[in-house]
Order: sequence, then C-alpha cells, then structure tokens
Amino acid sequence: MNKQGFTLIEILIVVIIIGLLASLVAPKLFTKVDKARINTTKAQIELLCSAIDTYRLDLGKFPASLTALRVSTGPRWDGPYLPKDIPLDPWDNSYVYKYPGEHGLYDIISYGADGKPDGEGNDKDIVSWK
Repeated sequence: MNKQGFTLIEILIVVIIIGLLASLVAPKLFTKVDKARINTTKAQIELLCSAIDTYRLDLGKFPASLTALRVSTGPRWDGPYLPKDIPLDPWDNSYVYKYPGEHGLYDIISYGADGKPDGEGNDKDIVSWK
C-alpha cells in the first residue's frame, strides 16, 4: 500500500520556515505603516492650517477652536472650511489647536501614538511649525 502525504516532521519544518520568513518581513512592513501614519498626520495638519487661514481671511480673526471651521460663527462666515468633520489623527487622538500659539500665530499638534506630549519614535509629536 502506497500512502502519500506529509509527515508531522515535514509539516513542522515548513511551519518553522514560514515563521522565520515572517519574522524577517514583518518589522519592515510595520515601519512602512508607521511612516504612512506620520505622513498622513502631516497632510492633515496642512489641511487644518489651510482651513484656518481661509477662515481668517473671511472673518478677519482666527477660530477659537477647530469646531469653528465646521459651524457658522458669524455673517461673513463662508464655510464649512473643511469638507468633512474634523479628523482624528491616525492614532485616533484629537488634534490640539492652540490660539494664540507658542510657536506661531497658532499651533496644531498631534502627540503621536502615545497621545502624550514629547516622546521618541512613533510617540514623537507632529507639529504645524516644523
């Protein structure tokens, strides 16, 4: 009788090889995801800055909060200044808007993955003035 198939040892060897390959590839994929989140955050901050600047041109003042970019605040209001609701950063945290700003007329900050000021790597703050 000729039985064809794989032995348990052959299957274990294949699983180990796949695991080794995954351990080499996975870290590179995660760094790409992190870079994409950082680039998305920078793009969203630029969009918010553009909306704030347009608001200022129309009303002659800066908004008191980011919510003012979506809700009418006076007779010269020509918004909404953002096409959709105010986005969260890619780590699902709210952007911090400060007016007056400490580094410019206004500051917009994403505190990164940890949602706390300062940090390194993925936790590093992404700001409007850099």
